[in-house]
Amino acid sequence: MMIEAYARSNGQIGIRNHLLIIPTVICANQVANRVAQLVPDSIAIGHQHGCSQIGADKQRTFDVLAGTGKNPNVGAVLIISLGCEVVDPLELAQEIASTGKRVECFDIQSVGGSVKAIVHGAKLARDLRQELDQMEKVQVPLSELKLGVKCGGSDATSGLCSNPALGVAADRLIAVGGSAVIGETTEIIGAEHVLAQRAASKEVEQRLYHIVDRFEREIERMGEDMRGGNPSPGNIAGGLTTIEEKSLGCISKGGTTELKDVIEYAAPVPKSGLYFMDSPGNDIECVSGMAAGGVHLVAFTTGRGTPTGSAVIPVIKITGNKQMYLRMQDNMDVDVSDVLTGGLSMREAGERIWQEILHVANGKLTKAEILGHQEFSINRIGPSL
Repeated sequence: MMIEAYARSNGQIGIRNHLLIIPTVICANQVANRVAQLVPDSIAIGHQHGCSQIGADKQRTFDVLAGTGKNPNVGAVLIISLGCEVVDPLELAQEIASTGKRVECFDIQSVGGSVKAIVHGAKLARDLRQELDQMEKVQVPLSELKLGVKCGGSDATSGLCSNPALGVAADRLIAVGGSAVIGETTEIIGAEHVLAQRAASKEVEQRLYHIVDRFEREIERMGEDMRGGNPSPGNIAGGLTTIEEKSLGCISKGGTTELKDVIEYAAPVPKSGLYFMDSPGNDIECVSGMAAGGVHLVAFTTGRGTPTGSAVIPVIKITGNKQMYLRMQDNMDVDVSDVLTGGLSMREAGERIWQEILHVANGKLTKAEILGHQEFSINRIGPSL
């Protein structure tokens, strides 16, 4: 099975062809945003990091920025730094350029301040965009596709309907040689043993238990209890009463295939099979980590409703809640609520989601893309200096 996509020089494929503008530090956000406003079809990923960070936290910021720039949906990158931050812009440029895509880089201090930097950045961005506009799509194997599966703003219909239907679609992609990655470590607690039964090896099973234990110990160290915030007030209002109940619904969106491995936040997602990424339940941080890991798109179920999108990957919104679908049609892409009334089988619901994945992979815009939702956030580890 084939789809139409952009062939990258490193052998990867992109289902979008974004020009990405990366500020290496919060101080460069405004310049990056102004450049993006001046150059159509460019995306700036503002964030609050890049300065006064140390150790693993500093590395986390670098890895997420680099991974987002390396995402195959990105055709070219412009890096804008201040000139004195802890994230090394030249190192970042070199890491992203290792994929073969064109990367330009400059700092605001050397150029001469914000106004001159905006003018200089816009000139570089227009040149990059012009090059990207000359690229044409080609036929590529569907087996190259990498899918993130995510749930957020969940209610009772998520675990009963939309999540298991998404699991059917995930199985379809894996069956043709593609990859699917599930995340949200906070939202498998209480059901980790169920997912662990599908681990490809004892080592993979142990890694899954390790990341859950690591998270729970960190929460305890802070003197907090998971039950204070998960399920969230919205989850509870939607009919979810325990973290175990929420977690059983959460893991169902990963389908039924073997769990090949457990990877760290923002780590590259391997080809072929199902993987688990250690990530927070926070929607934007989780999706941003998947994007930095190289997924091409995310299928996102919701029962309460959420407009969340992503800077560089399409986000397909799926729901099993008919009332919410009718209320938030501007944000929803797929309605599978008829499963709950007997009008649609779970297999048919999964096929509906699968067809939407194929359409989006071939260029159809999601509602989040049409509305300009380009959310981006980096998961933190440690304190700032």
